[in-house]
Amino acid sequence: MATILLGVSGSIAAYKACELTRLFVKGGHSVHVLMTQAAARFVAPLTFRTLSRNPVSLDMFEEPEEWIPGHISLADQGDLLVIAPCTANVIAKLAHGFADDMLTATALASKAPLVIAPAMNTGMLDNPATHDNMATLASRGALFIDADTGDLACGTSGKGRMADPQAIYEASLRCLK
Repeated sequence: MATILLGVSGSIAAYKACELTRLFVKGGHSVHVLMTQAAARFVAPLTFRTLSRNPVSLDMFEEPEEWIPGHISLADQGDLLVIAPCTANVIAKLAHGFADDMLTATALASKAPLVIAPAMNTGMLDNPATHDNMATLASRGALFIDADTGDLACGTSGKGRMADPQAIYEASLRCLK
């Protein structure tokens, strides 16, 4: 059984992370969800707490249960860090070492393999800045799960939909081996 840190960033695709959580738990893994404030506007932390059977980390300044700050404690526990959905904003923060929320601070402190499932509008995904940030993270060992093509929340159609949770789950398991 592995300890999976599941980062959820502020995208309409956050609802798909609920299914991903369920898949990891059903597979016998311990799941600790880290949400950005924006993600919590799409799916309530209570949903992830119920599905994961673990507390959800949202606020970096919440009193830790032990003397070790929460983001460090989680970073040390994680066997794998999966960020799904991962917005262009979080990809940029990770590429440039920003750690201004629970998710990015934990990611910066973590030594676990990193799996990223982007979710964003086609224009954002195709932007050279996003490509550069993704290339930077890939050069550091991050595994990207390619975004799907289809109808997007903005009303257009194109590449940018978060990959199917089952595909993310299977790729994540391969990273654990």
